[in-house]
Amino acid sequence: MSTLDHIGVSVADYDKAFAFYEAALTPLGITAIMKVTKEMTGGQYEGCGFGRDKKPDFWIGAGGGRKAAGSSVHLAFVAANRAEVDALYKAAIAAGGTDNGPPGPRPQYHPGYYGAFVYDLDGHNIEAVTHKPE
Repeated sequence: MSTLDHIGVSVADYDKAFAFYEAALTPLGITAIMKVTKEMTGGQYEGCGFGRDKKPDFWIGAGGGRKAAGSSVHLAFVAANRAEVDALYKAAIAAGGTDNGPPGPRPQYHPGYYGAFVYDLDGHNIEAVTHKPE
């Protein structure tokens, strides 16, 4: 069983962040599952839950993003294989992300670790990783 049920991050521009994550996570089979509108929350919150198998476990929401120093987070998404790692990296860069480490082996973590790192539009460090050897 996973330790976390879900996690959420604040973003500075919800519409731009939604477009970024929709494009970047699609190669991993992660899609937008549930949207919460300002109308639903009385104008207090707007967000979207992304996930697989109808379970929204990664959320983005309007609320400021990384604008304060030290508020960024690291999110590592499970990839089924190296091709998915490569595809997330390519899609995230195309959607406006910034390189933080291209796809490749990371033997310093452990043999078989293959990952890629991209900063999202708010400076959050997004990773796709597989622990399977080629």
